[in-house]
Amino acid sequence: MALSSAFWRLNLLSKPSVSLRALKPFKPKPRPMSSLPISSKLNPSNFSASKNPTSLDPKTRTPYPQHDLIVLGIETSCDDTAAAVVKSNGEILSQVISSQADLLAQYGGVAPKMAEEAHLQVIDRVVQEALNKANLTERDLSAVAVTIGPGLSLCLRVGVRKARKIAGTFSLPIIGVHHMEAHALVARLTEQELQFPFMALLISGGHNVLILARDLGHYVQLGTTIDDAIGEAYDKIAKWLGLDLRRSGGPAIEELAREGDAKSIKFSTPMKQHKDCNFSYAGLKTQVRLAIESKNINATIPVSSATSEDRRSRADIAASFQRVAVLHLEERCERAIEWALKIEPSVKHMVVSGGVASNQYVRAQLDQVVQKNNLQLVCPPPSLCTDNGVMVAWTGIENFCMGRFDPPPPADEPEDIEFDLRPRWPLGEEYTEGRSEARSMRTARIHPSLTSLVQASLQQKL
Repeated sequence: MALSSAFWRLNLLSKPSVSLRALKPFKPKPRPMSSLPISSKLNPSNFSASKNPTSLDPKTRTPYPQHDLIVLGIETSCDDTAAAVVKSNGEILSQVISSQADLLAQYGGVAPKMAEEAHLQVIDRVVQEALNKANLTERDLSAVAVTIGPGLSLCLRVGVRKARKIAGTFSLPIIGVHHMEAHALVARLTEQELQFPFMALLISGGHNVLILARDLGHYVQLGTTIDDAIGEAYDKIAKWLGLDLRRSGGPAIEELAREGDAKSIKFSTPMKQHKDCNFSYAGLKTQVRLAIESKNINATIPVSSATSEDRRSRADIAASFQRVAVLHLEERCERAIEWALKIEPSVKHMVVSGGVASNQYVRAQLDQVVQKNNLQLVCPPPSLCTDNGVMVAWTGIENFCMGRFDPPPPADEPEDIEFDLRPRWPLGEEYTEGRSEARSMRTARIHPSLTSLVQASLQQKL
């Protein structure tokens, strides 16, 4: 994934406040690299400058590392600055996240310019703390992995610039990571039985994607968001209900919804007439906004200061919204499972990951759908569902073992270089039955899908 050399100038803003926290690492059972379910379909190119080069078994042609890999993962695709150090045996050596929760509360959502400045303010500290907690220096690393898309360009470039600076200074290979692929693959770190092919529902603030993961780098898109993602709907409605956005909308609505009657307001389930697996939350948001207006709810009055009657009204709206929003997920997953089993009858698992996958109500409802179809639900722990550096580092490890990485960038690379970022970057090609003729312009493809790039690369090697 070569990066271009055009130039740009960085405009600095007044510095917003951010909070830095180190997360208690999730510790899966370490496993030897030989047990990792890595595909044998690809032939990686050897990289002589790497401290831990990959090799090929002459009998099986399966890539395997000669030594344990140690990869630094950097994630700055949206509103949190994250870094982690992960070993190829599945051990998480460190995980650090700097939250922009105060900015989210102040602006009622992500403000790209302010988010960029927040990343710039803490990126060095976050990366250094991740290394310190792992008791390592850059010289101990095997490679650096960094998110290059999809996401906000202003934010992505902060992480990419930092990753390339480290890689160039210490002669480390660099791995460009697809944000949504990372959400799917982190489940393979925590669930040893998860092998290809498997299904994944990736749900977050900016994306709803249903995929069939046939192999590493080979994904079939069964459904996607045609307007607003479920996470964005949660955040917006939480703001309209006067909830505390420092926790993000999902947890705030889930908590309030426990006090409400989920059937008190009859919201319509989105896209009932569409026989595909795509998602739409714009219409449901409009229904909720009208319900809020009809109840005369004043969002400037926080729910903590509302009267008991007003709080009950807000709780009923939150519960009714959540029920229908998740019902939309359930219906799409039902159809997607049917399609996936047509393509790959051996599918046994469905991964649910992304920030919204932390929602316990979402997990419980989807678990019913999955069990009904004789599949097993796999959800990473909450700390690995939201954006984090672990998922980037692990995806970097998987791709590095297949020979998908770039050589170290120049150590003297200019500070104002412009990078090849991919803010709109599909993960896979659309399944024929899932194509939508009426698709929002917001989903226009600026970059070829990750799957098409990998397949083209394979064809060149034949």
